[in-house]
Amino acid sequence: MIFPGFNNASQRKAYVNAQIVAPAQGLNGQGGILIEDGWILAVGPDVTKESQSIGTTIFDCAGMTLIPGLIDMRVFTGEPGTEYRETLATASVAAAAGGVTTMIVMPNTQPVIDDAAIVDFILRRARDTAIVRVAPMAAITRGLSGELMSEIGSLKEAGAVAVTDGTHAVANANLFRRALTYAKDFNMLVVQHVEEPSLSKGVMNASESASRLGLAGNPAMSEVIMLERDIRLVEMTGARYHASQISCAGSLDVIRAAKAKGLPVTCGVSIHHLTLNENDIGAYRTFFKLSPPLRSEADRHALVEGVRDGTIDVIVSSHDPQSADTKRLPFAEAAFGAIGLETLLSAALGLFHNEDMPLGRLVEAMASNPAKILGLETGRLAPGAPADFALVDTNLNWTVKESQLRSRSKNSPLEDCALEGRVVETVIAGRTVYAYAS
Repeated sequence: MIFPGFNNASQRKAYVNAQIVAPAQGLNGQGGILIEDGWILAVGPDVTKESQSIGTTIFDCAGMTLIPGLIDMRVFTGEPGTEYRETLATASVAAAAGGVTTMIVMPNTQPVIDDAAIVDFILRRARDTAIVRVAPMAAITRGLSGELMSEIGSLKEAGAVAVTDGTHAVANANLFRRALTYAKDFNMLVVQHVEEPSLSKGVMNASESASRLGLAGNPAMSEVIMLERDIRLVEMTGARYHASQISCAGSLDVIRAAKAKGLPVTCGVSIHHLTLNENDIGAYRTFFKLSPPLRSEADRHALVEGVRDGTIDVIVSSHDPQSADTKRLPFAEAAFGAIGLETLLSAALGLFHNEDMPLGRLVEAMASNPAKILGLETGRLAPGAPADFALVDTNLNWTVKESQLRSRSKNSPLEDCALEGRVVETVIAGRTVYAYAS
């Protein structure tokens, strides 16, 4: 997919003396990047200060790591319909501060993104107000009802990059089979929220912790059952399928088996499920109420291993802003969801610093893999690619403070957490859209 309407910066610039990490291009070492007119001209160890011609603006990036701009495959906003939660503009500012240069927005809006006209509205609105690239996923079913299939062909033609019902699983197996069949005809990715609805009535992970807190549990098996059903339907249809976020070890086994069969299956995980567990809920802390719920520490470890070994393809923020009115309630009554755009990369760097994950693997899961799955031209550092990248100080410590978060809603489970590593500059189409001010 080519993103229209992004004004490119015409000045020739060279960012030199950086640690470049772009595993898809085989880059992991000292070097630089040369850009002009919003595109990458050259990248690698040969791009140095000495190699540049007169008129090139040079930026010395000593001590910085240069990575492709991140692509977040699961972002909820309130536009249109509930802009008090988040707009495309406010979400884009948070994204830029987190090194995210492309947001993939979910169809759970009012009205739902289930029509070509609404897809067009999102794209036009993003061009007018957002400072990062925006691409919508459209709804699998009309109004997210799970009853009547959307017109997948016209949605793709309008600019939707995939179809999903967002926070809703398509429970009707026959309807989902037909959606997969139609999606294959248009080479459209189908993205599923893997929770079996009748088993997912709880508010946290079904475990001893839930019993101790007196809260209804949501068993991990609800996710595994839905995933296993979907994989069987993928076998029937041959359609491309992506499980938007898995949360337990059992789901990893299902994904590994599907990939071993050569099925066109990929999956994602949220950064919160990689860095938090059910015990973080503590004394009914509603910012930790997520769907799927935070699981056990054993599940968290399994998910980290799943990212490391490539079973899990993508890491997402699952950015889901909620207002204080819907979060500052008793746990059972509070809305699901947490924000995460601005903290996605910094939280992921915690896995790198703990030696749980090579930095290159994290970049792959947050940039090049999403681009490959969605067919985007971004997410890579290569000559001829858009000049979308982020400069990161992997050792810069900062504390997440509500007053400093750029999202319109402030429901971050990482509030008051100390993180190591943050973005110092984000560049899109050759233009700086965010610069850290200490």
